[in-house]
Amino acid sequence: MTSLQATLSSIDLQTVTQAAAMMAECRQAGRTIFVLGNGGSMATASHFVCDVVKGASYGRESRFKMMCLLDNGPTVTAYANDVGYEDALVEQMKNFAAPGDLVIAISGSGRSPNVVKAIAWSKENGCQTMSMTGRDGGLLLPMTDCAIHVSEQHMGRIEDAHMVVCHMLSYLFMEQVN
Repeated sequence: MTSLQATLSSIDLQTVTQAAAMMAECRQAGRTIFVLGNGGSMATASHFVCDVVKGASYGRESRFKMMCLLDNGPTVTAYANDVGYEDALVEQMKNFAAPGDLVIAISGSGRSPNVVKAIAWSKENGCQTMSMTGRDGGLLLPMTDCAIHVSEQHMGRIEDAHMVVCHMLSYLFMEQVN
């Protein structure tokens, strides 16, 4: 229990505040927020989108346009099978993303080739980028405009911390008066 408490205490709240400002700016400008990850991070990404699209948008004048690029299994597996898994996200970004949109990558290792490639493409094409990483941050940590880094080796605690950050962000917007 104390290891998890130490991990959660290590979250840099200034970067979480920066992340919230980036999300608010996208909402205000009518831009789209894309969230992506693999494995447990994909589940966190999907959960985060659900919390924001429903919880922080329903019944409000100002709504979020947000999607998890891994929630469409047929599209992901079609690209993975026919083109390659490392392109399954970036090819979707080419369909949907526009300059000024926000791309949030969640990766415990920061090394997932498909996630790294999607962030590289996003930066090259004028999108804002954010990451949630663990361990040493991998390739993602220095790539993104806003990096929420959990300097922890244990993947379970990294994933727990990422989910807490997602809930911090979601509930910040849920609890705001429109």
